[in-house]
Amino acid sequence: MKTSWRNASLVASAAAVLVLTTACGQEGGTSSVGSQNVGATAAAGGYGGVGSGIGTGTSPSASSTVGGGQGNLGAQSASAGKLEVSANAELGDVLTDSAGLSLYRFDEDTAEPPKSNCNGDCATAWPPVPANDASAGAGIDKALLGEVTRADGSKQLTIGGWPAYRYAKDTKAGDLTGQGVGGKWYALAPTGKKASVASLPGLSTRNDPNLGEIVVDKNGMTVYRFAKDKAWPEPVSNCNGACLEKWPVVAPVSANDTKDVQKKGLMSFTRSDGAKQQTVNCSPIYTFAGDKEAGDTNGQGVGGTWYAVRPNGEMVGVSDK
Repeated sequence: MKTSWRNASLVASAAAVLVLTTACGQEGGTSSVGSQNVGATAAAGGYGGVGSGIGTGTSPSASSTVGGGQGNLGAQSASAGKLEVSANAELGDVLTDSAGLSLYRFDEDTAEPPKSNCNGDCATAWPPVPANDASAGAGIDKALLGEVTRADGSKQLTIGGWPAYRYAKDTKAGDLTGQGVGGKWYALAPTGKKASVASLPGLSTRNDPNLGEIVVDKNGMTVYRFAKDKAWPEPVSNCNGACLEKWPVVAPVSANDTKDVQKKGLMSFTRSDGAKQQTVNCSPIYTFAGDKEAGDTNGQGVGGTWYAVRPNGEMVGVSDK
């Protein structure tokens, strides 16, 4: 009887390991990466240098700017004219001026009462939209148009109470390179609210011009793996304490709330600190505090241990084999 019980126990143990292997897949050891400083940060620019943004816009080259330097500043100091509504696949209805340039709002401003807190260098990067001659086009409630007196005495256009700006790095109609800059700048909807449709899936992919297809979170932020983590026989995160300030964990995501990400090994687990964290192919995933806007990949290769994630969970530029 004792022998039978022992054999049954061994069979049960083997079955348990098999289940874990099937769920997470065995990684054949970690890649040959260095044990350098965790979370070494990349430089972050003040009011936000140009990132990928969204929409049709791209980062302008020196030759594409009007007058060089800060981009299309001459045109952006002009009156808004008749405001228009532009449809964007990711943000829905976006408010533009008569030239098709996107209008933005700033989280540090207030709408009740209207007040602009963007001055000096900020106003160079984000030119305030003059209130003179602005009018409501089709689909825009003219009652939402107003003005606020800025610190320099000029009149700035408001939409639903929110001061309106252009972005100096948007150089042509349809550009939305300012969307999400610094986590404080957002395209305006015709109502004065932040332009938004149903957000991106909890996890999806995008084609990065340098890294190829990579996983992003619901805000379009690049997702990363830490080479010192483990995925088998169960996920283990080795990023704790101060590390998490630079590499925030990705919260659990339903499998139904993903697009183009491998379903096998798509699961969440409980970290040693009790928090829940999402995985891709059982590898814990994170975002990077040094990424300031959707499209940034400043975390790629940091410390020789942090890498963007392929849809199948592999680290970009590192072989898991």
